[in-house]
Amino acid sequence: MKRTVIKIDEEKCNGCEQCVNGCHEGALQMIEGKARLVSELYCDGLGACIGECPEGAITLEEREAEPYNEAAVMERISKQGENVVLAHLKHLKDHNEMGFFAEGVKYLDNNGITIDLAKLMNKEILHIEQPSAGHSGGCPGSRERAFIPAGAGTQASAQSELTHWPVQLHLANPSAAHFQNADVLLAADCVPFSIADFHNRFLKGKKLVIACPKLDSNKEVYVEKLRVMIDESRINTLNVVIMEVPCCSGLLKLAELAAESSSRKVPIKCTVVGIRGDVIEEEWL
Repeated sequence: MKRTVIKIDEEKCNGCEQCVNGCHEGALQMIEGKARLVSELYCDGLGACIGECPEGAITLEEREAEPYNEAAVMERISKQGENVVLAHLKHLKDHNEMGFFAEGVKYLDNNGITIDLAKLMNKEILHIEQPSAGHSGGCPGSRERAFIPAGAGTQASAQSELTHWPVQLHLANPSAAHFQNADVLLAADCVPFSIADFHNRFLKGKKLVIACPKLDSNKEVYVEKLRVMIDESRINTLNVVIMEVPCCSGLLKLAELAAESSSRKVPIKCTVVGIRGDVIEEEWL
């Protein structure tokens, strides 16, 4: 799958080890005097190590890489003591990676590992320097996050049913915690603007990704991301909502290609929406 991971310029690396100390996941090691990415499984792609490098030898790039594995990270670092685990969890919390944060805490619970999570509020105990205000590990709009829908628990006549970000399929991580065993809604970009009751009728109880089969580029990535959702995130259902215009049928084709290349079978439902906002057709394939 394609995702964001770090890239090290060995020509610039001076072997200072600061990036190794800044990587709480243990993805970096010093080998033959140079910093090396020892496993893509451990690299969360958030770029904490970038701010530690005085030579500018580390950048972020999107490439084919193994999906980040929070359980593997926790298994690796839990042997290094409570402060290392806390530093890792704080790193996730600071970047709003609450899905992975929950996975990490669940790993600790399942393996009988007790730590004082209250220390996450104490920066002095963790001995972590806060990043400067100007530091950025990537586009803030693509930062993955999970949350409670706006207006949940209120008596509002209309409320958001969105539970995560990002939603654009190019930016979405198909292995994110919110996709695990979920019902996924794959909607064409125009659909939410055509259906007045989109959140309540289509999105409620589902995890959303959106795409445009006509205007988006590199759509082969979409097929692979949907396959990962089916095979690795083990989604329950894939609900495809498209417009009646001919080009929109390409989105259903991408979903079907992903299903054909998957080792698991998931039910796929296709809903066709008219340009006037009416549902023309609904069918389980």
